[in-house]
Amino acid sequence: MSWKMLETNQPHVAKMIVNSIRKGRVAHAYLFEGQKGTGKKEAALLFAKRLFCLTNVHDDPCETCVNCRRIQSGNHPDVHLVVPDGNSIKKQQIEQLQEEFTKTAVESNRKLYIIEHADQMTVQAANSLLKFLEEPSAKTVAILLTEQLHRILPTIVSRCQVISFRKLPTEQIYAHLQKQGVPRELAILAARVTNNVQEAFQLSQDDWFAQARKIVIQLYEALNKQYVQALLVIQQHWLSHFTNKEQMSIGLDLLLYLYKDLLYVLLGEEQQIAYSDCINEFQRSRFLYSEKQIAQHMKAILQAKARLHTNMNPQLLMEQLVLQLREGSAFV
Repeated sequence: MSWKMLETNQPHVAKMIVNSIRKGRVAHAYLFEGQKGTGKKEAALLFAKRLFCLTNVHDDPCETCVNCRRIQSGNHPDVHLVVPDGNSIKKQQIEQLQEEFTKTAVESNRKLYIIEHADQMTVQAANSLLKFLEEPSAKTVAILLTEQLHRILPTIVSRCQVISFRKLPTEQIYAHLQKQGVPRELAILAARVTNNVQEAFQLSQDDWFAQARKIVIQLYEALNKQYVQALLVIQQHWLSHFTNKEQMSIGLDLLLYLYKDLLYVLLGEEQQIAYSDCINEFQRSRFLYSEKQIAQHMKAILQAKARLHTNMNPQLLMEQLVLQLREGSAFV
């Protein structure tokens, strides 16, 4: 992420960084919170560059001086990144960080550390960090990153300046993918499935995603014919393609957006649909559904997504969903 991108995507964050440095009011601890893909880590690195930059022009780091380049490559001696060791950040990692910060800065008059996935600290690690935050050095800056603010100890939150990162607009991600030459039918769905520009691009380049889209369309067409045909799609195609919870979640998202498109057609808002190549199918089936029925189907899909995180058998989950999507429609 460049400084210009930060100003575009998260203008309030860029303004906060600029104002705190301009006014000499850099806090001893920040907590960057927001969804995955909103640029929290990239913003933290830009903050570090801005603090350590040797030749910054106006408000943005130069990106070319030795400090900017070393921070970007992860080898600046006064900037430290802590990441989970396995599934958690352990007490020993925080203690090592504390020990490191008792030393004099090597190449500047300040030190900065970034804790990624701060919500994954063990209780012992969190308590150790709390002691560290309670006795801050005047030249030490902490930046904690989290996607789950509610899992951070309230006592830690109270000692940080909390900065919330907004969700990126789907239109912005879609526009970026279009500039990269991604076909519209893949770009618009990838932009809706993920809030991360890079992940959306990678997804759009994956044959698995294109095939997932085809299977979702197959399922919808089968649902408009016979219950047995829909079950065959589940058994022969869906279960072998969506093999884990993350993939299954994406598949259900794609199915949800398809029914949302059908609703757009009923409302005469075809310009908003993602499955533009299915417009004829939507037109044929528009008189077989009411707005209420489509809303019920979308609710059933969302409920299926919620049950993904239980121990429910995937085949049983999908078979029950197919039955719900058939119930109450004109096809039954």
